[in-house]
Amino acid sequence: MTENNKLLAEVNGKKIYTQDVYKLMANMEDGQRFNNEEGIKVLCDEIVNQEILLKDAVDKKLDEETDFVKELEAVKDNMLKNYAMHKIFEEIKLDDSEIKAYYEKNKENLNPPLLYEASHILVKDLEEASKIKKEIEEGLEFSEAAKKYSIDPSKDNGGSLGKFPKGVMVKEFQEGLDSIEVGQISEPVKSQFGYHLIKLENIENVETPSYDEIKDQVKQRVLMIKRQEAYLNKLDEIKKDIEVKKYY
Repeated sequence: MTENNKLLAEVNGKKIYTQDVYKLMANMEDGQRFNNEEGIKVLCDEIVNQEILLKDAVDKKLDEETDFVKELEAVKDNMLKNYAMHKIFEEIKLDDSEIKAYYEKNKENLNPPLLYEASHILVKDLEEASKIKKEIEEGLEFSEAAKKYSIDPSKDNGGSLGKFPKGVMVKEFQEGLDSIEVGQISEPVKSQFGYHLIKLENIENVETPSYDEIKDQVKQRVLMIKRQEAYLNKLDEIKKDIEVKKYY
């Protein structure tokens, strides 16, 4: 063994090396706190303890118990499913021309070129929304009205929703935004949440990123699409010989 993978312990002839400790460390959420001389000893002790426990379990033939066998089969099934998916996906190839073509066709949707900045007041019914809008028209500050009347958590910030791209809000809210100019307040807009009064603070044009800037992002999206296509095609190919009954 190399100096970087030295023998640390043995349990009934089973050798435990430095690399075994680092594998355990890598699978722990806070494993790096053990990345020191004392921590490595602590983890090695744990591996020793686990090997002792394993030896006892084998001696007692726990691996032959019905519950363990069932659990093992379930684990094997899940591993095999994942392996089968891996075999489908490993055949997928991507070239730069596919990635570039997807970017050219979808670049506006990949990074929407408009950022909205808006505030809103959310209430339960139309009558209350109309009453609040009248108060604002008579001089009540929108932010103060939001703090006073809105049932949305944004009331604590005067109704401010900050900046967001087109399409992230529900359809009715987006339509309300698009019906007004910067500085204006919408008529009451009904959505699944209640009635909104929307104030459009600003619209910012964002330059679409170049292909080189987001190539990796585009590649991952194209890869995801091709994986989904390959998965569905494989199912179509093999399911004709499988009997499936659905009761939903």
